[in-house]
Formats: sequence, structure tokens, C-alpha cells
Amino acid sequence: DFEASFIRLIDKVTNGSRIEINQTGTTLYYQPGLLYGGSLEHDCSPSRSIGYYLESLLCLAPFMKHPLKIVLRGVTNDQVDPSVDVLKATALPLLRKFGIDGESLDIKINRRGMPPKGGGEILFACPVRKVLQPVQFTDPGKIKRIRGTAYSVRVSPQMANRMVESARGILNKFLPDIYIYTDHMKGVSSGKSPGFGMCLTAETINGTVLSAELASNPQGQGAAVLPEELGQNCAKLLLEEVYRGGCVDSTNQSLALLLMTLGQRDVSKVLLGPLSPYTIEFLRHLRSFFQIMFKIETKTPEEEHMGGEKVLMTCVGIGFCNLSKTIR
Repeated sequence: DFEASFIRLIDKVTNGSRIEINQTGTTLYYQPGLLYGGSLEHDCSPSRSIGYYLESLLCLAPFMKHPLKIVLRGVTNDQVDPSVDVLKATALPLLRKFGIDGESLDIKINRRGMPPKGGGEILFACPVRKVLQPVQFTDPGKIKRIRGTAYSVRVSPQMANRMVESARGILNKFLPDIYIYTDHMKGVSSGKSPGFGMCLTAETINGTVLSAELASNPQGQGAAVLPEELGQNCAKLLLEEVYRGGCVDSTNQSLALLLMTLGQRDVSKVLLGPLSPYTIEFLRHLRSFFQIMFKIETKTPEEEHMGGEKVLMTCVGIGFCNLSKTIR
């Protein structure tokens, strides 16, 4: 049902799409229409988080005819997809690097919703751009600060403080500038299911943002998670992400590669950590849709003096231009 919900969402943001699904639901015929945008609302399926839908909207939103303003309802944080917090902290700075910026680029969390019932609500707004800038983003720089959010809904507010305490216990050994906000939502804005979790981001002097997150098990599924353990594990995940390194964290590798592909006919370079399986599959899709090949150079830790193996991705953009953008 989440895939059907996704198809309905794509139908809403486009104009003139033709979608046909056969009786058994095994084949899909899709004829794309124009990316239209505008002000929309969509109820996402609670079996996947809003991040699942938001990831694809981040790829499409800059190329709409009208600036996109969409309210999505459903699960904001779960254990499968990137949460809304992580996409807000990492994907938006990445879009700004490609020249998609302005006050209207924003993700706002109005209500949090945890699985299984959801009940969260977010607002995503994105301006349109005619062309994307090429980027040269090869030096991640040193980490200067760590920020984060510990959230709890329909459980004791003390849970958030306990997570913060245990995460700081690990991270304070490496860096003094750490600030983790506690976000306890009450009443209507806390969704329909109890839960808690944490999202941490490490920022470098060159504007790279690396992130890690963890959420508690959904109500009635799996063993209960201690907030102390969750905080510690989330801090370790962040250190793992810093070790992998690169200028884009592993959640947003595919978004960065897509924006590089759609850039001007100029060279773009991005240094990534080890490629995730999702990214590798995504590169195959880029090759079949755009006939574009990336030059991939591996950098060993000795050359970089830090972390795991890095990959330098270079390509020449296809010179994509947003023709449907209205000219005023």
C-alpha cells in the first residue's frame, strides 16, 4: 500500500501523467507528465516513513513549474527510512550547494508521528530553478561541532534527557562543542503512537554535514529499548559515519549524484565515502536514463590521512534546463 500511496503522490505533483496497474498489481505502466508543483497535501501510508516519499520529492522539486509547497502526513521517524530530521539537516544544505536556495527552501515538522500508527505532519517547501550550478566539493574539512535532536512522544520527557546524557558521554571525548536539543511534543502534536529517538549531525569547517539516527522499536514490536543504549549507539553510528567520511553522508549520495548529472555542461566533482549498495544501483539507473558515466577514483586512507576509503566521483553534467519554469 505504501507503493500505491507513492504513485498517488507522484500523480499529484505532475500534470498529465498516465498510470495503469494490472489486476494482480505486478506490472505498472507509467507515462510521465509535466512536473507541476503548487500547494498540495498528501496522506502517506503509515507502513513507511515520510522520509521515503520526501527523498523522491527532493529530487523532483527544483524542476517543477510552480514552487512546491506540500503537507505530508504519516510517520515522521522510523527505523527503515531516513527521518525528516536527517533530511532537514543534510539534504537541504546539499541542495543549497547546487544553487537551490532562498527562504522558501524549508522542511518544518508540525507534528511528530511514530510507527505503527503515525499521525505526524510536515511541511516541505522548495523553490524552482532553471539551471543547477556545477560543484567542486572535494575537501570535507575538519569537524567543528555536533548538533542533534533527542525527541520523545507519548513517553516520559525524561527519556530525551537520558539519551542526551549517554550520547554526550561518548562524544565529549572527541569534541567540546556539542549541543543536543530535547524535543518533547505533547497533546495533538505527538501523533498516535509512543516512541523516542535521536538524530545527530556533525558539521565541518567547509560546510559538510554528516548524520546518524536511531529510533525506538514500534509499540508492540520487538524488545523495549533503553534510552541510554539508544543514545550510545546513535553516538557510535555518528562516529562510524565520520570514519566513512566524504563530503556527503551515505543517506544523500544518490541525491548528490543526480544533481551533478543534471547540472550544466561543466565538470562536477564530489568526494564520497564508501558507496552504499543503493548508490551503486542508482549509478546504473543514471547510466540507463542519461547515458552518463562517472569517473570513479578511489582514495586510500593513507593519501587522505583519515577514515575509511574515499571515492572521488567526477562527471560532466548533461546541461538539463527546466523548461516548464514560468518566466515572470
